[in-house]
Amino acid sequence: MKSLIVLLFCFVMYAGNSQTIGYTTSNAHSHNDYEQKQPFWQAYNAGFGSIEADIFLVGEELFVAHTKSELATKKRKLDSLYLVPLLENIRKNKGSVYPDKLRKLQVLIDIKTDATPTIRKLVETIGRYPELTKTATLRFTISGNRPNPDSFFSYPPFIMFDGEMNINYRKEALNRIVLMSASLKKYTAWNGNGPLPEKDSLAIIRDIDKSHKLGKPVRFWEAPDHENSWTALMRLQTDYLNTDKISELAGFLK
Repeated sequence: MKSLIVLLFCFVMYAGNSQTIGYTTSNAHSHNDYEQKQPFWQAYNAGFGSIEADIFLVGEELFVAHTKSELATKKRKLDSLYLVPLLENIRKNKGSVYPDKLRKLQVLIDIKTDATPTIRKLVETIGRYPELTKTATLRFTISGNRPNPDSFFSYPPFIMFDGEMNINYRKEALNRIVLMSASLKKYTAWNGNGPLPEKDSLAIIRDIDKSHKLGKPVRFWEAPDHENSWTALMRLQTDYLNTDKISELAGFLK
């Protein structure tokens, strides 16, 4: 009987979720976007709602890379890869990121070096482009190495933060958190094929519901990246679908 109740609960949650949320490419997150053939532009042209860049502070410059070893051969600056293209589009669209003035874009910046000096340099770098900080449809969200949550409020208002689902934050920190993220592998060994095990579904639903009650959207990294897994995550009400497959996810959502 207990197993049947759990199964029915999962069915109701799945059915209700699939009926209440309409997904578009605004729910798509370009994971490690800088590894795409056309960083920024491919996800932007597909209308993605979130784009991720990993950054390293090297001397007085911010470079985009996945690992420190890549910096020896790839000298890609945050400015030229993301900030300048953002500025160009905001000017072209007369103050909004996308031509559709209601469409928003999150730039998720994953910090790979020490949090405090890297964010200090990031604030200075973004500050060189005041049009970016004044654009209501653009948001910079800090992930990866983050400072102590008690210091979140001390950063300029254009710097927001990615929270971790397993942490209970104080109210002051929550006011600066605009996203909750977690590795899907924390919840399940599911490879994306077949149904998600019901026990794992309940744990995921619990934490998604907790985040949603706080008014925070959710994203899972290290999630299977294909149609069946996207469908399952949508049924669970995952707000951002993490992908390395921009064209495939865009086609699926459209």
